[in-house]
Amino acid sequence: MEKFLNKILTGDCVDVMRSLPDASVDAVFADSPYNLQLGTKTLYRPEDQTAARAVRDSWDSFSSNKEYDDFTRAWLTECKRILKPDGAMWVIGSYHNIFRLGAILQDLGFWILNDIVWVKTNPMPNFRGTRFTNAHETLIWATPRKTGKYTFNYETMKKLNGGKQMRSDWDLNICLGEERLKDKDGKSLHNTQKPLDLLRRVILASTKTGDIILDPFMGSGTTAVAAKELNRQFIGIEREETYVQAALKRLEKVVPMDLSDIEVSVPKREEIRVAFSELLEAGLLYAGQTLVSPKGERVMITKDGQLVHSLYGKASIHVMAAKIQKTVSFNGWDYWSAEKRDGSLVPIDELRKYIRSIKQDIKKAA
Repeated sequence: MEKFLNKILTGDCVDVMRSLPDASVDAVFADSPYNLQLGTKTLYRPEDQTAARAVRDSWDSFSSNKEYDDFTRAWLTECKRILKPDGAMWVIGSYHNIFRLGAILQDLGFWILNDIVWVKTNPMPNFRGTRFTNAHETLIWATPRKTGKYTFNYETMKKLNGGKQMRSDWDLNICLGEERLKDKDGKSLHNTQKPLDLLRRVILASTKTGDIILDPFMGSGTTAVAAKELNRQFIGIEREETYVQAALKRLEKVVPMDLSDIEVSVPKREEIRVAFSELLEAGLLYAGQTLVSPKGERVMITKDGQLVHSLYGKASIHVMAAKIQKTVSFNGWDYWSAEKRDGSLVPIDELRKYIRSIKQDIKKAA
């Protein structure tokens, strides 16, 4: 397997994948041909009548939907064989092909986890004015088996989203500016080059440091660049030598990132549990002390570790936070701050982290 790692292999993707061992990669990102079938008619921008470049490359040309489906089934079959049972399968497409991809994924036994809508904040307009501007593409995230214990770095995604649970609609620019590779004539080298931010998010969401990511349609190398940046390994496959050389040049300039401020190494569900009552037992809080919400709501701590509010009665830190916000549930650790005797406030989650660090030290010493 070592001979394939961090290399771009030249050739037909199905043929090359047949040389890879079973269950040997952690994730696949596939930006396969879209089967656009645009024909030869040129589109012109109405404002200046310049030609808009469209995808008419030979690699995106298929004689029929059956030919496209047979091709898709062949490479997805190899992907399933190569993927580890708990691996991540990502495909991306437009309305031209994403429904066919989804159906074939399910036919092959993949279990679909999410469909992600990549909302293009700067899409190419519909120049003829005959349809809605096509302002999004769809990603399907799947795993080879329904019972797979796939990787999902929930806390990292939440951190990247400003502390809020990340949704399945991602607002990201299309690839433009200096990031867009150009040919010798100054035109886009690859018509469907994806933005690095898209691949970074995919990789951070569904893989761990050191994981192996396969891209069967490497193109200009975006998956490899993002993988190297994020301290993952990659295997790229590409049949067009021009794209291979461009990707290799990009990779030479990549410097791996320091991920300490990006990735959350231990998911909260795996952290050592600390009960609110333990803060009282440790003397970090006391009965009769006031807790304050971000909006200034005030409650009092009781001897049994509950909270009392003049309108909402007695409840736990979580239920009380939910009652005040009129929601079904809420994480009270993120909501309350303790009022100290000098009038200053300290988040109770900071106190919990202190208790957790002590328990962690005891666990290590045991």
